[in-house]
Amino acid sequence: VQLQASGGGLVQPGGSLRLSCAASGSIFRINVMGWYRQAPGKQRESVAIIISGGSTNYADSVKGRFTISRDNAKNTVYLQMDNLKPEDTAVYYCNVIGLYINSSRPMAFGSWGQGTQVTVSS
Repeated sequence: VQLQASGGGLVQPGGSLRLSCAASGSIFRINVMGWYRQAPGKQRESVAIIISGGSTNYADSVKGRFTISRDNAKNTVYLQMDNLKPEDTAVYYCNVIGLYINSSRPMAFGSWGQGTQVTVSS
């Protein structure tokens, strides 16, 4: 299963960006979709996740500013980021966990996207 992320860029503090991540391949079911980020010199951290039933979980640092959503028909997860702050600057990675079809049998997978740079600066 391959993931293609897009939507990063340079934005001023207080601005907005929307990230997208589309999964492709012989997908049988997606259970969890999420966004992570890694700033220079720091460990990768969870930003937001959404499970198949629609429940979401956010890092405290982004609550009230970021919104995660998914389009099950398109196997795509989105991250709407509003009121961005300089400390949100990082490479953002999408992650998908689910089942794919291999030789007519469902097999578990976990895939990472290639990362997209988000820079918040005036």
